[in-house]
Amino acid sequence: MTTTAVFVFLSCLLAMEVQGQKFSKGRCICADKGVNVVLLKNIEKVEIIPPSPSCGKQEIIVNLKSTERKCLNPESKFTQNLIKRALEKM
Repeated sequence: MTTTAVFVFLSCLLAMEVQGQKFSKGRCICADKGVNVVLLKNIEKVEIIPPSPSCGKQEIIVNLKSTERKCLNPESKFTQNLIKRALEKM
């Protein structure tokens, strides 16, 4: 009886842990291609998100000093130069 009670208790704990996990819905952060150019002086942080199972395209997101986030077009010359500079700094 005690073994069964312990097993049921552990099963309930496991079920609660699985329910609490967040799973990606398979969506990209950037809905469209994004902007081609952003003023460099307004950029605070650059995020480069590689393709993944939840989103099949590379995404480049810049956090602006105005606390706004913008998606950049990965195919634009500006974005390619920005990525190159960011990788050189690393």
